[in-house]
Amino acid sequence: MTGGADSLHQTPELLGEKPLNMTRRPRGRPAGSKNKPKPPIIITRDSANALKAHAMELVSGCDIAENLIGFARRKQRGVCVLSATGFVTNITLRQPSSSGSIVTLHGRFEILSLLGSVLPPPAPAGAAGLAVYLAGAQGQVVGGSVVGALIASGPVVIMAATFMNATFDRLPLDDGEEVVAGGGQHYQNNRQQRHHVDDVYGIPQNLLTNGALPSDGYGWGQGQGQGQGRAGSKP
Repeated sequence: MTGGADSLHQTPELLGEKPLNMTRRPRGRPAGSKNKPKPPIIITRDSANALKAHAMELVSGCDIAENLIGFARRKQRGVCVLSATGFVTNITLRQPSSSGSIVTLHGRFEILSLLGSVLPPPAPAGAAGLAVYLAGAQGQVVGGSVVGALIASGPVVIMAATFMNATFDRLPLDDGEEVVAGGGQHYQNNRQQRHHVDDVYGIPQNLLTNGALPSDGYGWGQGQGQGQGRAGSKP
């Protein structure tokens, strides 16, 4: 009976059995395996095709057109004028009539609308321009293309957008050009046709101050210096 009692008290190892492992694997990701934050992408320079918004304030006595031309030349950026508020005096306009007569208006007028674009050299003068509509003291409304002085009578604030590149396209598009569905780019089966500014406006290449323009229109570098008057910009 002693042997029988010993056999009853034998451990599982002596019987050839192994204990069960009851440790369970923890759920979820292991500690420290989560995605690490990526460093931010820092853009150190503006894109050549980006638009920048500007709020330009001109003091009383400034020639608005002259200051916009100086700003475009010194910054080497095209300026697209969207609106303006304030008063002007001593305005020289070409009226939108069949004769295209040029008139000079004296007195103080409120700006109702100021639209147009200003391009830096070597763009010819005919490639851009400003149009203004004004209200007089008696309620009369006059307007036309700015061909001379446009003097600020008090503070004038101009909202504008500037750009570095402009491409001239001739419309309507040729039959060989295809419009890509869902995209803003158009393509040709053959070589895409581009036009020099001198071909569009009939200006010889030797009159361009910086030489002939490339076939893709304007491509200005980033200029240095500040424009005339005060100009504040927001990215």
